[in-house]
Amino acid sequence: MSARRRDSLGQVAGADGCPGGWICIVLDRITSTVTPLLCRSSEELLTIHPEPSVLAIDMPIGLPDSGDRDCDRIARMLLGPRRSSVFPAPIRPSLAAVTQQGADAISRAIVGRGVGAQAWGLYRRVLSLDRLIGPDEQTRCVEVHPELSFLALNGDQPLPHSKHSPEGVAARRALIDNAFGPEAYPSVRKAIAPREATDDDLLDAMAACWTAYRIAEGTAHRIPANPPTDARGLRMEMWF
Repeated sequence: MSARRRDSLGQVAGADGCPGGWICIVLDRITSTVTPLLCRSSEELLTIHPEPSVLAIDMPIGLPDSGDRDCDRIARMLLGPRRSSVFPAPIRPSLAAVTQQGADAISRAIVGRGVGAQAWGLYRRVLSLDRLIGPDEQTRCVEVHPELSFLALNGDQPLPHSKHSPEGVAARRALIDNAFGPEAYPSVRKAIAPREATDDDLLDAMAACWTAYRIAEGTAHRIPANPPTDARGLRMEMWF
């Protein structure tokens, strides 16, 4: 076994989109060291060194040609008061559009649902990941939703307050402190400029990293249990 492979077995990571690109939180499972990385592109995110054994990404991986994904539907059911945080995954045909208006027209024609500005803002990242991740890469690169991670951190109970509210921020910070230790978040915040990643970006990425750790340990959950695949053979699933 190479030195690089031995090193990577101890590394897991979680990533969330942010103003600076991607905020990636790397956890060394052997030393419990937490390292934040700011990746400017999806290519940079997927080639960080040493390569983590699990990279949990808060972005759709595996896209339907029409309709909704089962994993999105189940996630909304589990999250209850936080169900609105689960946006419908783009349908694959709409990724060919070069403008929001074009994506909106394609989506309305196929599923009767438009593409708003917030959803369109995610398309570039969704498309870049779709070009880089194939079925073979799904053994390492997995889709997560931070609110599902926080649900698991909170004893399988959805958090009652939005992550944008003071109460919601405090609750998520307390869960992250309990999972990583009280010194972890301040060190991450100190290392990453607020203009590059907001507080909720960092908390979401740390929650994703915690799920990556659970996957590596064999204690994570997947929805649905037997996920369907899309036209490219990608499994449409979420882990938490």
